[in-house]
Amino acid sequence: MSKICCICSKTDCSYKCPTCKVPYCSVGCYKGHKESNCQPEEPKQHNGNEDEITYDFPTEDTVPIEKLEQLRYSEELKNCLRNPHVRDIMRAILTDKNPTKVIALAMTEPIFVEMADACLKVVEPPVDDQPC
Repeated sequence: MSKICCICSKTDCSYKCPTCKVPYCSVGCYKGHKESNCQPEEPKQHNGNEDEITYDFPTEDTVPIEKLEQLRYSEELKNCLRNPHVRDIMRAILTDKNPTKVIALAMTEPIFVEMADACLKVVEPPVDDQPC
């Protein structure tokens, strides 16, 4: 996704409109965007065809889309995300210019590790029959 400001065209914007997800660079540009009849982002329709949503550059470690969609049903994950500290950490990861560094720092926080473990239980359930 491009990080070009929707108002002044500055590159490498750090913010996204919470309504329509377009990038902007400053409070002034955000206000200008809001005055331009901002509309909510349209949800993607599946129509039973899973080929509609794909990864641009999948790897052997890429989690299948259907597994990621199962995260919405995890009560353990929902409970973790109710914690405002976890939400602050997630926000920091999404907005930082070096998210890898922020994730490494977040993994030192027990509450974030608990959230990550809840995600892994859904996308990579443990198999008890495998030898060590």
